[in-house]
Amino acid sequence: MTVPVATSTGHLIGGQTVTDGDGWIEVVNPATGRSISTIPAGTAAQVDAAVRAAADAWPAWAATPATQRAAIVRRLSSGIAARADELASVITAEMGSPITFATKVQAALPAATSASIADLIDGGYSFTEEIGNSLITREPVGVVGCITPWNYPLHQLVAKVAPALAAGCTVVVKPSELAPVSAGLFAEIVATAGVPAGVVNIVHGTGPVVGEALVTHPLVDMVSFTGSVAAGSRVAALAAGTIKKVSLELGGKSANVILDDADLTKSVKIGVANCFLNAGQTCTAWSRMLVPQRLHDQAVELVQAAAARYVPADPTDPATKLGPLASQAQRERVLGYIRSGIDAGARLVAGGVETPSDLGEGSFVQATVFADVRPEMTIAKEEIFGPVLSIMPYQDDDDAVRIANSTDYGLSGAVFSADSDRALAVAGRLRTGQVDINGAAFNPLAPFGGYRRSGVGRELGRFGLEEFLEVKSIQR
Repeated sequence: MTVPVATSTGHLIGGQTVTDGDGWIEVVNPATGRSISTIPAGTAAQVDAAVRAAADAWPAWAATPATQRAAIVRRLSSGIAARADELASVITAEMGSPITFATKVQAALPAATSASIADLIDGGYSFTEEIGNSLITREPVGVVGCITPWNYPLHQLVAKVAPALAAGCTVVVKPSELAPVSAGLFAEIVATAGVPAGVVNIVHGTGPVVGEALVTHPLVDMVSFTGSVAAGSRVAALAAGTIKKVSLELGGKSANVILDDADLTKSVKIGVANCFLNAGQTCTAWSRMLVPQRLHDQAVELVQAAAARYVPADPTDPATKLGPLASQAQRERVLGYIRSGIDAGARLVAGGVETPSDLGEGSFVQATVFADVRPEMTIAKEEIFGPVLSIMPYQDDDDAVRIANSTDYGLSGAVFSADSDRALAVAGRLRTGQVDINGAAFNPLAPFGGYRRSGVGRELGRFGLEEFLEVKSIQR
């Protein structure tokens, strides 16, 4: 497996690269177990410097015409597109995403979503409207702290930064310490795009140190966080101390509801691909496949055949569909869930806890499938964040909806049916922020976010832009 030359990535504070910190954090390639880079372990002092730089830059940036801000966001999009191959290679090395997927999604999607934000502004998005005798204005919230995860390290960063900049906000980003190298490349793109000093700042480090200092800083007006429910709950609690606006994009336990009139072969193939995407490390993964009781055994056979194509392998090989998990800690977490499913009596029909013998020190897990899974089982209720699929039988449409809504999450889901009206009716009953009917394509302009423990707020498109705006009414 090829590994990029070891390098270090510093903070970006007030337009300058800064390497101060409390020592260094190694970045490990999860496919090999070897170090590929280092980042400085940021402290509260670096956070304070970055936030103050953002606060100083904010008045001028907020006063910059929206079309000029959009032009810079468009240059960020172009810069990402120009370095897509390099970004994809780095993301594969830092968190294990297979190179073909990293190229088509991890690097390409941020270029598309940032361009869509620029298009929105240039297309005439209005920051004002008239309601009776009131002038309604939408104004930038101010300094935004952005805390981003390791599973889609560049996409999640850009999904926050691009709309925040277009809205007139300045930002301080804390990337995941597991996958920070792509953020270092983004810092170079920021400089090339001509973003004024202090408008975009990046501070590396851990959540308990850098993340908490950012969330509690009195000059931060808003926090946009993507990550686990536990960490998101901590962010919300800390932010409450200074009454900040908070946007949370958290976990999911999405149900793929296959109705009895659906094309079962097609539905299963698409469902398995979605579940194992990015080694299952996708918050919207359809990790529960709900099938009619009478079709359960047939679905199991189809799933077994589809899952056999997802063999753990070198993520730098363009043919690989299933790379490693992002870290050894994540691997152990997922294996713990697989053991839980076995202990609970779910029927293991593919994969398991055995480690692939020919892949060295990488954090690989087999594509794993359980059948006869009941709603009360842990593997049916909790987000596993790995390549683990639960097949769950149901009696009728009402039972399917009940099972689909039986978790604390509500981020995504799917419905398959030969009858579009029936599919739409079932989709409307799912308590979740997104539903795909018959494998419909992802829409980067549509609002992305969840119900209940899946979060607060929305990202992408107009809805994502408006998260970073305050609304004022002026009566006249």
